[in-house]
Amino acid sequence: MVKLTRIYTRKGDGGQTHLGDMSRVPKTHPLIDAYGTVDELNSQIGVVLTLADLPALQRPWLARIQNDLFDVGADIATPDDGERERLRVLPAQTVWLEQRCDEANAALEPLRSFVLPGGTPAAAHLHVARTVCRRAERLVVACGEQVSPEVVRYLNRLSDLLFILARAASGGAEPLWEPGRYRD
Repeated sequence: MVKLTRIYTRKGDGGQTHLGDMSRVPKTHPLIDAYGTVDELNSQIGVVLTLADLPALQRPWLARIQNDLFDVGADIATPDDGERERLRVLPAQTVWLEQRCDEANAALEPLRSFVLPGGTPAAAHLHVARTVCRRAERLVVACGEQVSPEVVRYLNRLSDLLFILARAASGGAEPLWEPGRYRD
């Protein structure tokens, strides 16, 4: 159980922080960048959950994803020392995302072109969350073997789901790319 009695510690004032195994690293360390971006993604999803035009079906899914993203952050932040069991993202969490992708995508018309970010406020914010998710995925991949491959799979699938949810939140009125339209 996590118990926080004081928020500030002053331990990071010199530009270093702790990983989950209590090792100290610079705040510019690739693992810190990766889980910091996952935290940013979680905050973006929090913004999405405040929007009145978000389809009701998406709310419990996004709430679950927010919780799972803390698991993702814990997985990234805690190197495997082989001594203790650590919280890791499980394949079942990725499978759950795949099932939601299939469920949400089944109700959508097939794509006729690339989708421009926008549409409704919820769709636009979901597209922002999707792009933050893709950045988090790239940063995790850059960490190499320091991070579980399941984290990469989870973030890859999550960005797919966020794209599908953005399409659904547009209610069929998603803006589409028209190649060369303004090339006069």
